[in-house]
Amino acid sequence: MSHTQEAAHVTTSELEAFMRRVLTHCGVNKPSVEAVTRALLTASRMGIDSHGLRLLPHYVQAVKGGRVSPNPQMTFSRRMPATGYLDADDGFGHLAGYTAIAHAIAMADDTGMGAVAVGNSSHFGAAGCYPLEAARRGLIGMAVCNSDPFVRLHQGQGAFHGTNPFAFAAPVEGENPYLLDMATSSIPWNRVQQYAAIGRELPPDVAANIAGNTTTEPTEVSSLLPLGGAQFGFKGAGLAGVVEVLSSTLAGMLNGFRLLPMAGPDMSTPRGVGHFFLVMRPEAFVDLETYRARMREYLADLRAQPALEGAEVLAPGDREWRCQAHRDAEGIPLDSANLEAYQRLAEELGVAPLSMSWQPNGDRMQ
Repeated sequence: MSHTQEAAHVTTSELEAFMRRVLTHCGVNKPSVEAVTRALLTASRMGIDSHGLRLLPHYVQAVKGGRVSPNPQMTFSRRMPATGYLDADDGFGHLAGYTAIAHAIAMADDTGMGAVAVGNSSHFGAAGCYPLEAARRGLIGMAVCNSDPFVRLHQGQGAFHGTNPFAFAAPVEGENPYLLDMATSSIPWNRVQQYAAIGRELPPDVAANIAGNTTTEPTEVSSLLPLGGAQFGFKGAGLAGVVEVLSSTLAGMLNGFRLLPMAGPDMSTPRGVGHFFLVMRPEAFVDLETYRARMREYLADLRAQPALEGAEVLAPGDREWRCQAHRDAEGIPLDSANLEAYQRLAEELGVAPLSMSWQPNGDRMQ
């Protein structure tokens, strides 16, 4: 979905510097600062605005309240040749994610595959950040994560699963990776908050009010519908369950229905989020040249398919890479709500404010 919105714009380098100033001021250690900044910038550059720069004020609250440790002592144990467990010590999920995928990559380099379950973690931003690390090194990656209840079961009355994202990335020779990053809900919960902040109406059949009826008004939303909507939501609900088993169950964490809510009011108790990461070497299954050729053919065939009038057929990741190129050149947009939040953050913490580059006529809001 897209929306043209008058927005202030900021360069990637200035946004990165501001994030570093804020997190460092809050006592966050250097590895965590690097991980959080990297993940938020990755999301914002690719147009995943619901999981990008808008989350910084929330993460500041989580650190200041004690929910997230600013200096975690994460520990990794390799259980079998291709499996391991990372205890994130209630640190930032972004640091846990980058740490876990690095261990999975190392095991895949050694054995052909690597899988890591993560426990005692927290919100890790956009799930696609982590399999992307594998794809950039020529490997296939996958990441899933559970979250607190926002999404109805199919034909259920209230929220049960989280948005439980699934992300997958595969290398493509000479191109940006194939990248799928999706919630198993109809839309992410952060999208509801984002649209409420800018007074934008939701699409139909993606969210419900407290009475269980579908609504397009973001301020009325009590729960999301699973992927597939009112008629076919059993598909999204089933996928959310798979994510739950892989993330919370394999990590020994509480299932999402029992997690503390991300949005509070308790910002002092760690949430114990679970993640799961899988990495595979293509040449562990087929010779590398064959893999590369089949990927090129698949994507060429996909993109060559005829589209509906006024539309375009895209492979997963195509939109994100286009957006990244545009925003790297033109700047990253902050809508009025995010601009105000960043100004307030600078004032409250006493750090140098964000320096805006220019104020063009709008940007494609994702």
